[in-house]
Formats: sequence, structure tokens, C-alpha cells
Amino acid sequence: MSFRTPLLRTACARRAGQSVQLRSQVVRRRFASGGPEVSPPPPPRSSSVPYLLAGVGLAAAGAAYLFYGTDGTPRETAKELESTARGAAAAAEGKLGLRHSQKDYQKVYDRIAETLDKEGYDDGSLAPVLIRLAWHSSGTYNKEDNTGGSNYATMRFKPEAEHGANNGLGVARDHMQKIKDEFPWISYGDLWTLGGVAAVQESGGPTIPWRPGRIDGFEHNVTPDGRLPDASQAQDHLRFIFYRMGFNDQEIVALSGAHAMGRCHTDRSGFEGPWTFSPVTFSNQYFTLLEDEPWQWRKWKGPAQYEDKKTKSLMMLPTDMALVKDKSFKKFVDIYARDEDAFFNDFSKAFAKLLELGVPTAQFAGEPWKMGSE
Repeated sequence: MSFRTPLLRTACARRAGQSVQLRSQVVRRRFASGGPEVSPPPPPRSSSVPYLLAGVGLAAAGAAYLFYGTDGTPRETAKELESTARGAAAAAEGKLGLRHSQKDYQKVYDRIAETLDKEGYDDGSLAPVLIRLAWHSSGTYNKEDNTGGSNYATMRFKPEAEHGANNGLGVARDHMQKIKDEFPWISYGDLWTLGGVAAVQESGGPTIPWRPGRIDGFEHNVTPDGRLPDASQAQDHLRFIFYRMGFNDQEIVALSGAHAMGRCHTDRSGFEGPWTFSPVTFSNQYFTLLEDEPWQWRKWKGPAQYEDKKTKSLMMLPTDMALVKDKSFKKFVDIYARDEDAFFNDFSKAFAKLLELGVPTAQFAGEPWKMGSE
């Protein structure tokens, strides 16, 4: 998760395999050794399937026309109809078993995993910024009107790409475009969320259940600015943002733990520095540092942020400190600081939920998969 900053790892661990002196051992767990073999679905028994899909799409388009009426311009109405038809076709594909198999998606996962290490970029890994991309492309969901979320991958369009909270994510989108060029059949929404799953797992984090089914939308699906967390705010703001998506206090704290990864940049969010001593290793160190380290306001010309008193090398945002100031939040911080397994378990559930926000259940072909293998 990223509060207008990467939610990423903090520390001195550069790359897996390097021997670096860290306060917390850098753990790199590889899942890219190939997932469980799943046989591809049988081919359709007749060539009538394309016609069936077309019929489903046309029927959905007709229903959409009756629903939306003619209030919009012809161009806007056409876009709405096409979005609806795409969703209906995706649902039909899932029901008829015409999707790519888990083995195909595992190849995409493996390719992402192979490209995570990047010498010279931050702490030597793209994993933190890929987690942030997955988070920000999903965290725009509004349960009140069912808009936003990961279904349309609307950060591809300039208006949303230029939202302040998405500063610096061009690095992640450009990197994932290279993967997309190798596997053009995968939707951007599926690609970006699968990238977040790979980034968490390949950095030593928990297994994240994931399944395909997202479709690519249009610029008119772009969400308004202001739906992602503002790092300069406190607990009331966090609840406003996360409750809108359908999360509770425990899930808010669990998702905040992604700040174990990465660092803030003055040219992106305005803030500066890593949250932990191991910014490319997924662990519960974020919570132990929140509780055990003494924190003070940093004296500098940038936005208000905290620094650790001992080394002055780490930082926390106002939204981070809100987790230990609020009684309801703090009880979960206490649990996760003491028990990494509990944190991993809760994060896995909350992150999987986040990545599916805004996606109609009918577009998923079945139950979530576990990508990769231990």
C-alpha cells in the first residue's frame, strides 16, 4: 500500500544473494520455480463459441443501452456499451473455460520474478514499486457506487497517471509494459495485480491468492483524484479512505504493513527515506520499529515526517504514527509486531481482497490460485 509514497521496503538490503550487514536478516523466498501443473481447458467442441460470445456481448450492450438511456453523447454511450460488452464476454469466457490456464499465467509470474532485481534502482529491486502499482491501481474503489478498483486499469490514462498519489509509478508501468509485450493476451489489470503478488512473494512475504478476470477499460472509467491515502493525515482520514473500500480497522493495519518495503522520494511524494532497515524484504519489521524505536519530528524543509532518534536514517509518515496513537489500530500493531505469522496471514487476506476490488465476480473463472510453489 502506499500513502502517496511507495509502500515498499526500507533498509540496506540491496539484492538477494548479496551479503549485506542488516539489523534484520534479509530473506528472499523464491516462488518462481513454476506453479502447480494445471492442464489447459479443453477446446470448445464447435466453432459456434465465438458466435455465442458475440451474442452475449450484444445482449449485454442492449441491456446497457436500456439502462443508461441516451443521456450521454453518442461517443460516451458507445464507450459504456463496449465496456459492458467486454465484461459480459469475459464472464462468458470464464464460464465456458476459454481462458488461458494457470500454467500460462505462471509463465507471466515467472517472467516478472526474473526481472525484479534492478541494479542501480533504489535498493536494487523493483518489487516495492510494483507493490505500489498493484495497490494504487486497486485502491481507488468506492463501494457506494461500485466505481474504481482494478478492473479497468485506468492508470494507463493520463488523467489518473497524473494524480499526485501516483507520482513515480511510471517506472512500474513502463517496466510492466515490457512484460505485456511478451504476453499480449493478458489484461493490464491482471498483469499489474499479478506483479504485486510476485513482488510480495519473491521478497519473502506470504502467498497471495490470485485469479485472472480483469478487463481493460477506457479513459471515461478514470476515477477522480483523492481516493488514495494522503500520508500527511491521521487516523480519521485513514478510516474515511479504507472504509469507503470496505475495509475494517484490522485490515487497515495489515495493509499498512506493506510499508516494510521501499522508501519515499522527495521528487515523488515529497517525503524522504525508508521505513525499515530492510527495504526489499517483506517482514513485520515495520511494526516492530513503530513500537520499539523512539520517533521524533524531523527538522528539515520538506513535509512533516518522523525520524528515528537513534540513527536518523529511518522515517515514518503521519499516517504511520496514527497506527500507534489510535487504540483500535494499536492493538493490531501489537499483535503483528510480536507475531509475523499473524501479520502474514492477515496481510494475505486483505491484499487479495484489495486486488479484486471493482471486479464483478462473474468475470472470474473460478476460485483463486496460489501462484508459484515453495
